[in-house]
Parts: sequence; C-alpha cells; structure tokens
Amino acid sequence: MTAPGSDPTRARPATDSTTTPGATTPGNTTPGNTTPGTTAPATGSPGRTPARERHPGRAIGRTLALALLLFVTVVLVLFVVYNGQTVQISLVFADVQAPLVLALVIAAALGGLLVGLAGLVLRARRRNG
Repeated sequence: MTAPGSDPTRARPATDSTTTPGATTPGNTTPGNTTPGTTAPATGSPGRTPARERHPGRAIGRTLALALLLFVTVVLVLFVVYNGQTVQISLVFADVQAPLVLALVIAAALGGLLVGLAGLVLRARRRNG
C-alpha cells in the first residue's frame, strides 16, 4: 500500500543507513547509490526473466511434424479400411482366424521390436568395445 500523496511509479533514490541522506562520500555516490566504475542494477521488475526468442525453425519443424502425423494417420485409417477381411493364420501350435490388419500390425510390431533390440545390442558393443 502506498502512502497518501506519494507516486508509486516514481522511483525513490536508495539511501544507506550509515550516512545521512544526500551526503556524498567515496563509497556512497548519488544518484542511485552506485560506486564509480560499477554499473547500476537492471531496472526490470524483479523475478522476471527476459522473453525467450522465437526460433522460426522450431515453428517450421512443428508444422512439418503435424503434417507428417496427419498424413500417417490418414494412411493408417485407409490401411485398416482396405484390409478388414478375415484370414487364416497358421501358427506353430494352432491355426487362428483373425483380421488381416491385426496380423499385419502384430508382424510390424514384432519386426520393430527386433530392430530396436538389434540397435541396443550394437550400441552396447560400441560403448564397451
């Protein structure tokens, strides 16, 4: 709360409790109470960080990622719609009937898992070798 008659937007000069207000000594210069050869602190509001710079590359990258995601989603939906027929899958221990899209997705997931494990093995060999 401000006192009546005072202007809260007007900066008051800093005073040192060991000297009289307005007195100039080698360690206490006015205005702003800074010593010669030093700079005054920044006048921004305390606790506020400067605004981050915008990087146009990030916006372009996000736009491309969103476009790619949209394209892949459309292709996957079309893939599911056109591969909805039921097929017989012969496993080692049994024969099962399943939608073709399910069989293809399971095969792709198992293939991706194998590629990921092979990548981990190669990375571990490089690190230890």
